[in-house]
Amino acid sequence: MSTQVCIIGAGPSGLLLGQLLNDAGIDTIILERSSLDHVLARVRAGVLEQGTVQLLEQAGAGARMRAEGLPHDGFAITRENDTHRIDLARLTGGKNVMVYGQTEVTRDLVDRRAETGGITYYQADSVQPHEFDSATPHVTCRIGGEEVRINCSFIAGCDGFHGASRRAVPEGAIQSFEKVYPFGWLGILSEVPPVSHELIYASHSRGFALCSMRSMTRSRYYIQCNAGDSVDAWSDAQFWTELRRRLPPEIAESMVTGPSFEKSIAPLRSFVAEPMRFGSLFLVGDAAHIVPPTGAKGLNLAASDVHYLFEGLRSHFLERDDSALDAYSQRALTRVWRAVRFSWWMTTMLHRFPEQAPFETRILETELGYTLDSEAARAALAENYVGLPY
Repeated sequence: MSTQVCIIGAGPSGLLLGQLLNDAGIDTIILERSSLDHVLARVRAGVLEQGTVQLLEQAGAGARMRAEGLPHDGFAITRENDTHRIDLARLTGGKNVMVYGQTEVTRDLVDRRAETGGITYYQADSVQPHEFDSATPHVTCRIGGEEVRINCSFIAGCDGFHGASRRAVPEGAIQSFEKVYPFGWLGILSEVPPVSHELIYASHSRGFALCSMRSMTRSRYYIQCNAGDSVDAWSDAQFWTELRRRLPPEIAESMVTGPSFEKSIAPLRSFVAEPMRFGSLFLVGDAAHIVPPTGAKGLNLAASDVHYLFEGLRSHFLERDDSALDAYSQRALTRVWRAVRFSWWMTTMLHRFPEQAPFETRILETELGYTLDSEAARAALAENYVGLPY
């Protein structure tokens, strides 16, 4: 079996890259170790930068997002009992974000690939890239119990933090940077109307909380919890009680509660692997970097990686120009580190850390107060939140 680009992973980044390449006339095969049902059941973030929205539209997968997504021109930050609105549109010259669940993004890209005849193999076992530092890169796997070799010109590793792509890189060729945070996010999905038409980020002495949504009838809420907590230790009633404690009274009192139909705890970490290219193998999205969800950057960083890699591959195949491909790692990492910094800053400023010294507590309270009181600081926050330019 042969193709021009073999893409490992059928999450949003792999599907988006595959669609952009296919639409440009560049052959791709996508390999995914999970079933399609499992891929479509993954619950992830849902705040899209304008760059991500534009890439989805470029790939022909933006119609339902435009019809059902929720454009947001701002969000709120609460500090104990005070509420402050960050006016994204005013502070950034008219830019905003789109609230549209990653599950829906994935579904739209799956449908688009099927419409255009793209080849995706689900439940591909033992996927492994080979000889990407030579003239004969290829990927081996098992499809339907049969051993398969896929010869290709390039391999795109879009298979996430635990995937085979980064693990295939020789240890001495890659450097990793990591920070693990001593808490997690306990999140629920519930078929109740959101407490606000915009997101609310809550900083409270009891811990962080986030009020988000997937639609005007489906809410996504989070509270900071201990890193070792178990989902089973939290009943719905306990969750709602704790969430309300961390919100200003007028917001807490207006909240509609109900049973959760999904509940999980997400650990928080910052992680970057450098470089992001190894011969014919390119790391994309979570395979190369992880950010805490506080800054809403995970999916959006994967999209910007896709943008840079698509530009490089298109120029290589259609224009015989390798300059953009050679610059992929540097261009992607520049934007990655800026997003990592922003996500770390938001996480540090809004959360309470275990065994935090009184001095550190006062510094972070002052940092948040300055950010909310300063026009320049709010503008910097808004600029990063809507997404830095590619």
